[in-house]
Amino acid sequence: MPTIVIVTTLLAAVLHASWNALAKGAADKHLSMAGVILGHVPFAVLGLLFVPMPDLACWPYLMGSLVMHFGYQVFLLNAYRIGDLTQVYPVARGIAPMIVAAVSVTILGVTLGWMEVAAIALIATGLLSLGLVRGQAGTRNPKAAMLAAVTGCFIAGYSLIDGLGARVAGTAVGFYGWSAIGNALVFAVFLRLRHPGVIGRLWSEGRFVLIWGGLASYCAYALVVWGFMQAPIALVTALRETSIVFALFIGVVFMKERLDLMKIAATFATITGAILLRFAR
Repeated sequence: MPTIVIVTTLLAAVLHASWNALAKGAADKHLSMAGVILGHVPFAVLGLLFVPMPDLACWPYLMGSLVMHFGYQVFLLNAYRIGDLTQVYPVARGIAPMIVAAVSVTILGVTLGWMEVAAIALIATGLLSLGLVRGQAGTRNPKAAMLAAVTGCFIAGYSLIDGLGARVAGTAVGFYGWSAIGNALVFAVFLRLRHPGVIGRLWSEGRFVLIWGGLASYCAYALVVWGFMQAPIALVTALRETSIVFALFIGVVFMKERLDLMKIAATFATITGAILLRFAR
């Protein structure tokens, strides 16, 4: 992996953990999530002015991307409504390597080596442990862990689709720009039908998240999609999961979430598993 891809992916990890903290920390989760997602649009439009149109062959990937991102956002939103950042975020981000490995074995016929098996075992142990950690009130929250796990399934899906789609499109910024705009439209319709009034309050009550959350989220994933075009998708995805460390730091230091030995051990087991999976073979 080129050094520039490593640096940009680590920057994306910091930005990603930051906007998740903004979304989780807000009193109105629907308002904060709307701010992040709709905040993509001006930056996406600006980016599209400087890149060529994506190849039309990428449109099936674009449609798949919209489905996966929408599912990701809805489940993440509900997970943050009931769970801590330091529980939800590691589960959601750490499950993707497990899914990739499972698909490789069951569908693609890949044989796993001992290091890969050890990595999957570590990730599974970390995720199961995070499902049992105690939250802010000192109680366990397996429902939040389950919602986060479903969120992770959507993360794995959109990572694969967006990585392949950007390569077919021939432009990372172009592909993600149209994906971001389409995703914002889909989410706006969802809010209009399920939570009317949220969009109308966005500028007056959610301006900070709209501007800064939207900027951080757009830049974070634009950098990742660009990285998908420069290095293998699995490597970029694995490196991006270092955002778990940043989320743990933000949650404990700035959001005053509960820190205990199980949460630390579970988080670092998940990270270690992702690293092992990155270097396997």
